[in-house]
Amino acid sequence: MDTIKKYLAEIVANENQIIDFLEKNEKEIKSFFFELWKKQSPTAVVEQLEEPKIEKTVTSEQNPIESQQKEVKIAGPENITAEQQESEITTDKQQTQTDMQRFDTGVQPDREKAKNDALALEIKNLQIAFQNGKVNQEYCVDFDIEAYKFRNTFVAEVAFIGLDAIGLQYFPEEKKIKGIPTAAGDHKITMKFKIKGYEDRTPLEHTVIFIVNPDPKVLWSKNIPSEQDATKIEYPKPDSDKDFVKVESKKTKGILGLGKKETARKDMVAASQRGRSHAIEGKPRDDDFKLSFDKKTEWYVMVVADGAGSAPFSRKGSQIACQTAVEVCNAQITEIGNLLEDQIKLYWDRKTGERKDAYEFLHQIVGKAAFEAYRKVCEEAASKGRKPKDYATTILLSICKKFDFGWFVGAFWVGDGGIGIYRKEPQELKVLGEADGGEFAGQTRFLTMPEIFSDRVRTRFEIVEDFTAVILMSDGVTDPKFETDANLNRIEKWHALWDDLNGNNEDRTKVDFSDDNEQTAEQLLKWLDFWSKGNHDDRTIAILF
Repeated sequence: MDTIKKYLAEIVANENQIIDFLEKNEKEIKSFFFELWKKQSPTAVVEQLEEPKIEKTVTSEQNPIESQQKEVKIAGPENITAEQQESEITTDKQQTQTDMQRFDTGVQPDREKAKNDALALEIKNLQIAFQNGKVNQEYCVDFDIEAYKFRNTFVAEVAFIGLDAIGLQYFPEEKKIKGIPTAAGDHKITMKFKIKGYEDRTPLEHTVIFIVNPDPKVLWSKNIPSEQDATKIEYPKPDSDKDFVKVESKKTKGILGLGKKETARKDMVAASQRGRSHAIEGKPRDDDFKLSFDKKTEWYVMVVADGAGSAPFSRKGSQIACQTAVEVCNAQITEIGNLLEDQIKLYWDRKTGERKDAYEFLHQIVGKAAFEAYRKVCEEAASKGRKPKDYATTILLSICKKFDFGWFVGAFWVGDGGIGIYRKEPQELKVLGEADGGEFAGQTRFLTMPEIFSDRVRTRFEIVEDFTAVILMSDGVTDPKFETDANLNRIEKWHALWDDLNGNNEDRTKVDFSDDNEQTAEQLLKWLDFWSKGNHDDRTIAILF
């Protein structure tokens, strides 16, 4: 009985398992209990287990007792004889001894199978989930099998089959899964468990789904060139553009006319890159820019324009706006530039000049340039039988000149994006206008709206001692780098932008703003390819530095 108790104590306490065990071992169990019962009362065993019935046939010539001895017949299910019954009892004894040996030695194939099946079921039903990974991004999660509660299982070792195929590894000493996922998708990973005490057996398995999200950069990496054949598309435009305007150092005579002195002068650079939203569809770039430096007057002119994505021919509108604005600015500077300069000097001296006088002459230059750009766009639309809004574009225009007392920077601003005068040391920031925000996100105003010339003051100017850079940007740059229009007035955002341009970014893409460095344009164009989730518009930036 102690042996039976010991054996039953090892059985998993599960009703279904016990029932399954009893059904599979019914014969052995019956035989075992039959023998125990027989040892106590053999007659009772025969009578109660088989319930035999004795039929006696007595003739007149035979003694009843003798007849009973000669013709004893046991009535039962099989009508066995006494000799057969004795033989069966002997066989049952042998089977009972074998069964007892199994109990005593613990060798019971069915019992071991039941336990193994229970362990396998418990492993299979584990609830294991891992944090999603992302292609090409470092991945590291903790995994400690001891954190999972098992009822009857003690895990000696866990192995992952298939992790290495997706760029990951399990480090049991660190209890971590680490690596850089290389393949996106839902990956079936097999976990193999070795159980304590059964390390030599085939490991039990559990399957988990390991999810690796695709790299959004890959999804947006498709770059279909836009059509450049003018016979197949109206107004073809290069998918990217760049320019560098090198301004030679200024040479002046030394003291008493002896020797010569060279003073470095600021250069200009600009770049424009088609946005990923256009590149994946093979659409043209809508942005544009134009740079100019007049050696005679020494005035710098910069223009950036962002064609409206909703306007089918905005790419031409932005191009016309930039070209016209620079031409008109240069013509107006030649005509009245000296008058503007006089008013700037008077205003700076604060003797007889006033700010409004300098403003009036500035507006005659930049305001007229913007208006003429608007008129030219309307003319192009009319020539094609279209509406001006089909050529809608923003415009950011700036003219700058160096004086003995500092720099004059004037601007005209329509639409979103930004114009700023930034100085890193000592810290100084002047934003030359306000972004045109609409009722809803992404809305703005365009040069092709005639009311923009009367709804507010768009001409601005500042006089500063010096600056690190004057920067004009389309919203393809300001949206990811400044996030909101209000942030254009936070100097820390301009610090971050300048550091970013100088290589403090994820891609370590640096623009070298050394004097006369003609590689700056190519570097700036490469920088414009930075990644920013959700920001895939055309990007254009112009810098005087």
